[in-house]
Amino acid sequence: MTFLKFFSPLAAYRDLRLFLATRRRHELWFMALSLAMTTLIIFVFFKDANFQKPYERNIIYVEQWPITRTDEQIRAQQKIDQAKKAIQLAELKKRREAKQAEFKRLDDKLEKWGF
Repeated sequence: MTFLKFFSPLAAYRDLRLFLATRRRHELWFMALSLAMTTLIIFVFFKDANFQKPYERNIIYVEQWPITRTDEQIRAQQKIDQAKKAIQLAELKKRREAKQAEFKRLDDKLEKWGF
């Protein structure tokens, strides 16, 4: 630990003052610019190093039907599925119309402003 006894904050401050005093103004500006660019690059790498949550499987299960299923059972299930699909399509159409009305209002405002 005898190596650390030669380090002193006061000596470091004097060395820094001597270093800055012997430099020209343009050298200090370039030093500041290089330090800023280096800091920016390190910050960008640090900011980009975020990790999203791990991938989770999205397993979709299908219904299994017995091979002995009759045509009437198939048609009944198709009617049930068709009703569900109709409800989903109606909801989708409602969302699309709401989004279209929103864009229409925005377009009207932009036309009023002359765009």
